[in-house]
Amino acid sequence: MNIANLLERTATTYPALPSLAYGKEIVATYREFADQVAGLAGALRGKYGLDAGDRVALIMKNHPEYWIALLAVWRAGLVAVPVNAKLHISEFRYILENSDSRLAFATAELADQLTPLVNELPALDAIISVQDDSYQALKTEGPLALQDADPDDLAWLFYTSGTTGKPKGAMLSHRNLLTAVLSYFADVTAIEPGDAVIHAAPQTHGSGIYGLPLIAKAGIQVTPESGGFDPAETLELIANYPNSCFFFAPTMVHRLIGSPAFAGADISNLKVIVYGGGPMYEADIRRAIAAIGPKFVQIYGQGEAPMTITGLSAALIRDEGHPRRSEILASVGTERTDVEVRIFDENDRPLPIGEIGEIVARGDVVMQGYWKNPEATQETLRGGWLHTGDMGCLDADGFLTLKDRSKDMIISGGTNIYPREIEEALLTHPLVEEISVVGRPHADWGEEVVAFVVAKSGTLPTPEELDRHCLEHIARFKRPKEYFFIDELPKNNYGKVLKTDLREKLAG
Repeated sequence: MNIANLLERTATTYPALPSLAYGKEIVATYREFADQVAGLAGALRGKYGLDAGDRVALIMKNHPEYWIALLAVWRAGLVAVPVNAKLHISEFRYILENSDSRLAFATAELADQLTPLVNELPALDAIISVQDDSYQALKTEGPLALQDADPDDLAWLFYTSGTTGKPKGAMLSHRNLLTAVLSYFADVTAIEPGDAVIHAAPQTHGSGIYGLPLIAKAGIQVTPESGGFDPAETLELIANYPNSCFFFAPTMVHRLIGSPAFAGADISNLKVIVYGGGPMYEADIRRAIAAIGPKFVQIYGQGEAPMTITGLSAALIRDEGHPRRSEILASVGTERTDVEVRIFDENDRPLPIGEIGEIVARGDVVMQGYWKNPEATQETLRGGWLHTGDMGCLDADGFLTLKDRSKDMIISGGTNIYPREIEEALLTHPLVEEISVVGRPHADWGEEVVAFVVAKSGTLPTPEELDRHCLEHIARFKRPKEYFFIDELPKNNYGKVLKTDLREKLAG
């Protein structure tokens, strides 16, 4: 059950349909896509002498060749190691060394940085620039037949962001990836031949996972010429491709509808925006629905269970008459078709409905463990459940509401305070653009609540105004003791706010 069979089957049934696009230009049909993959797979096993199970890194900015390299790795029975192109060279080095990657595909500007590592890392044989003529020649090698794979063979080694230490490699099998694909069809949206996914978010992360359902159903992988997210370019691509689909971080939704280019743009081709990877506050999703319409699906997952723990469907998002609409929009939906979700206490005992604890999940999408890290594997998968490290609660209707990462919870005077609740309240203030709440050490209380505020252009709200607003929505003890006004919140490459950086600012 090699996941590359998705391409093999589609190329057989729809050989002439477009498969890969760069901006508005179609660069390959499905037959051409599959033929190039087969040739490159032949070079990996022949010219480079790789064996089944060897790791191959993909350190690439968004580019159509990403898909050819990725599918060739799988077709050859190898393991893909996708790496965020925005990492530091020291992080590239760590991942390549830890994974024992034999080769790395890279876009041209990154290949120059990475080439010296060939002489430093014993396992690394070559850096292959996907924009060189020599790479193009590799795709004309003798084609390799699709290699057999056991469902539990390793297919994808995904390194976590490492905000609390060295990144860990989540081991995902062919079964895990196929489950994520099937779950997309079950819970996100149907795909028809010719639908397009526009990769404005990194292909090495969630957007790439969501490219696989499009390959399975003869959709088009569209890479923006910018290689990333530019609101004006994104809107032009929507106008060009019928039934456009996206995976966006919530901050990207915010930037799209706030762009000057959005006013008057033709978004009639937009099929669905799947959002996840960070908190989407109720006020923000309401603004997005008002601007775009109910063309949204929310997902909650993590690299250890890619894109698949809970979901808030388009049907629920557009149900304006639901008696609990506000709570539903503030939630991350219900457990996905293929997953069980529970809330555990600190002793791994299930908690009753409504009580806050750690979110755990199990199902065929959950990783096999962490690469070369049995201790972390045992800790995270203890009892057969994936322990997410996220705090949340389930209600009587099965909706999961996230509170925060366990490390972001504030304990003040022995009371647990969840920053997200305060952030939700402050975001409804008309002068607040973005907000992040963290705990600051306090001699008597242990921690106290402080808030970092990005104001909308114009008048700054006063601390007194924000205090009054908080007291209208949350308990007095939860309101911030101090407000810091900053130009922008620090974020990682996927748009998540780096609360560790904010805590360091406080310590400084």
